[in-house]
Amino acid sequence: MKKEKHTEENPEVKEETTQNVENNATTEQAADQIVDEIEQIKQQCADLNDKNLRLMAEFDNYRKRTLKERMDLLKTASEKVLVDMLPLVDDFERGLKAMETSEDVVAVKEGVDLIYSKFIAFLLQNGVKAIPTEDQPFDTEFHEAITTFPAPTEELKGKIMDCVSKGYTMNEKVIRFSKVVVGE
Repeated sequence: MKKEKHTEENPEVKEETTQNVENNATTEQAADQIVDEIEQIKQQCADLNDKNLRLMAEFDNYRKRTLKERMDLLKTASEKVLVDMLPLVDDFERGLKAMETSEDVVAVKEGVDLIYSKFIAFLLQNGVKAIPTEDQPFDTEFHEAITTFPAPTEELKGKIMDCVSKGYTMNEKVIRFSKVVVGE
């Protein structure tokens, strides 16, 4: 009987107990939501990690493939130039053979001149050009001074007086500097 009185007399306790039960249910729902969100985040993290690993593997394969292609290109890049040079070698061999039996020096000279012209045309087709030096001012981007010489006139100072070795550019890039004598 006392218990009944206690409950009947104290409705606040009854209401507080009901609130506690509701709060526990709400807390359990919130905990369940948090657990669900954590699981979703874990799944997203796993998906992103998988995508990242696949992307890294794909990039590594791409890098290896392009490196292999570059190596193959370097191996075969000179092949075309060398194949194009073979007719010039043939011409030189024919010229050497003709020099052995020919008595006509003029004809041999003409043959060598033709081979030289053909070779210069081949170089031009491949983007190789001689660097001009005659009556040019000295330029360190194209010329290498091997010595200086007193200039006979004032206008030859700082200009190229003689070219010891021709220089060449290939597609506007210097591949060999001209070795020159400069007037001072």
